Amino acid sequence: MIFSAAVKNNPMPDKLLICTDLDRTLIPNGPQPASPRAMPLFRKLVSRPGIKLAYVTGRDKKLVMDAIGHFNLPVPDYAVTDVGSAVYNIQSGRWRRRIDWDQHICRDWENKSPKELAVFLSDIAQCRLQEEEKQGRYKLSYYVPLSINPGILAGEIQLRMTQHGLQTNTIWSIDEQKRTGLLDILPASADKRKAIEFLIKTNAFDYARTIFSGDSGNDQAVLLSPIKSVIVANASPELKSQIREQVGATVFSDRLYIARGGYLNMNGNYAAGILEGINHYFPELK
Repeated sequence: MIFSAAVKNNPMPDKLLICTDLDRTLIPNGPQPASPRAMPLFRKLVSRPGIKLAYVTGRDKKLVMDAIGHFNLPVPDYAVTDVGSAVYNIQSGRWRRRIDWDQHICRDWENKSPKELAVFLSDIAQCRLQEEEKQGRYKLSYYVPLSINPGILAGEIQLRMTQHGLQTNTIWSIDEQKRTGLLDILPASADKRKAIEFLIKTNAFDYARTIFSGDSGNDQAVLLSPIKSVIVANASPELKSQIREQVGATVFSDRLYIARGGYLNMNGNYAAGILEGINHYFPELK
């Protein structure tokens, strides 16, 4: 993978990159209770020298900034937004979009916009376009019924896009509160895993000193990767079971931890689960 920005080829093993999803992972906005001590402990941990924080989320830049203010989250060093289709460096409150990432992924769409791609899918009745503010520069998002077979639908979308010379990546997840399916269509080169790997390679991080936490379907690309990963305890039983089955058949089974509670007498939900997973991989961080 080649990017226009200079890549630092010598990893710095003393640095730790903590990556986390937001909704129902770091943010306690699911039905399960949060451990009151967890968020203050998380803030204290990520403030240490040598630790860098990245939010990796389906939210766009504005919604990430809203969440930071509303939930009093630590300001991260990086943000991967729109399910991996945008990357930002954040320093002294200034957000700088990584244009080299944009240039890398836009080739898959032949520089077409999401609106242009939507025309090719306009007759698929099961796909209902999400609101304008939920679309991204390189993200086309739909609501789909939970009864749909995501594999069949993804195959149809891929076929149509290929016929137009476009390379796409379809990501399926569920909005539990609205009880609806969410389908995001990205350039083939974009997802949460690939964006985290971009951060690793262009900021001199080490794979061995990178960790990710998630809870939902759009986190699967990372959860099934060689990156050390954590599923928080409040994630759905279906996701845990599905990931266990898939990881069991791979060589990455030592790269996944499912929080179960008990660490520091906390319940493993949300930030408590993130801290539990970090302690599992890096017990020296007391």
